[in-house]
Amino acid sequence: MEELAKEAGITVRTLRFYRERKLIQPPRREGRIAWYDDTHLARLRTISALLERGHTLSGVAELAEAFDHGRDVRDLLGLGAPTEETPVRLTPEALADVFGGEATPENLAAALELGYLGTDRGEIVHISRRLLDVSAALVREGIPLADVLAAARRVRDHAEALAEVFTDLVATGDRPPEDVHRLRPLAKSVVEAELSLALDRRLRRREQRP
Repeated sequence: MEELAKEAGITVRTLRFYRERKLIQPPRREGRIAWYDDTHLARLRTISALLERGHTLSGVAELAEAFDHGRDVRDLLGLGAPTEETPVRLTPEALADVFGGEATPENLAAALELGYLGTDRGEIVHISRRLLDVSAALVREGIPLADVLAAARRVRDHAEALAEVFTDLVATGDRPPEDVHRLRPLAKSVVEAELSLALDRRLRRREQRP
């Protein structure tokens, strides 16, 4: 316990308090010895980073519970599944800093529920560098992160429907399933072009309003 507290930059008394509040998992015990690992250290650093940014201990406790019930990043991506997305490993400090004051426990818990964030042996992982960068850019433009995450849920539903359309179109008859992966750039081109045209139409309608 003393070694863990020193690595985390906190006192043993604070560590005991976190244990009593169940903010960290119990240690692995071998007889009278309690062993802590990098998972405990990462959790303590996350707690410290959030508290330093003005979050309440009760809010941090809710986030800790969300992380404890969060999905493994390999479950989110699917073992062996083809993907063009690059997961991003985040330090606790980077996780708290990337969205500034919008990195509230409530928003981080929502990102966990949405499947943007996962865990890998105690580390925090975002499933997509592109989604992380876009989300951060929208927040910098003044859009609340809660609204970005709410929009992401709607986009997810539409993306699933589009993926179903393309899969049904390509994976028919005697065509091998691999064709879906081979031809996916065509699907992305169609979606990008249709979205661009849809944005043009919507912007024109807004400009024509009295």
